[in-house]
Amino acid sequence: MIKIVAQTLEEAYKKASVALDCSVVDLEIDILQSPSRGFLGLFAKEAIINARYKNEQNEDEELEHKRKIFSQTISPQAQEEISEGVDELLKNSCFKAHVSEVKILEGEKGVYIKLDGEDAALLIGKEGYRYKALSYMIYNWIKIKYNLTSTLEIASFLETQETMIENYLNSLDDKIKESGRAQTKPLDGILVKIALENLRARYPDKYVAIRTLKNGKKIIIVNEYKKG
Repeated sequence: MIKIVAQTLEEAYKKASVALDCSVVDLEIDILQSPSRGFLGLFAKEAIINARYKNEQNEDEELEHKRKIFSQTISPQAQEEISEGVDELLKNSCFKAHVSEVKILEGEKGVYIKLDGEDAALLIGKEGYRYKALSYMIYNWIKIKYNLTSTLEIASFLETQETMIENYLNSLDDKIKESGRAQTKPLDGILVKIALENLRARYPDKYVAIRTLKNGKKIIIVNEYKKG
């Protein structure tokens, strides 16, 4: 959310549109003060609004919900049940793979699951499609049964994705330093979460948020906080 001060509401809307790099129709506006000309030039008031991209609130609420889920704890018994459950799922597939590690994520207290085995790399699939499907399936099972979130690693795939995003975001640094703003290429799946956390850590004093495109993919925008 940003605060905008201008002479008129129309001007305030335009400023918000430029600051958030979107159309006025994509904004959610809260009018804090309506403009007034005053009397004989005295007691004049400027227009003051708070503005946000329409999807920003829902996405922030979703992230907050995930943080609350991460705050839950998991018992050793649940760790064993998760390991056995995922192993059973893999046994019913045509891939030779197994759970090599299940652990609590320090600080986040979510569940980290690592798969290895002869066919582990095949579970990733072309462009990570199998990884996304399997990760989604396991995530929802653990969320429903234990009210916890999960992170899936297969044959160092996640580590590779983090390195790839790190290198990609390095290429945006010069643009952000020069203009104060930038946006990522369209991302999906785990890449959105990795990139968002990385950019917020890099630029704690900037506005960093997810924007959903019409095709369902998402981009992350980095911008300056503007007050007028």
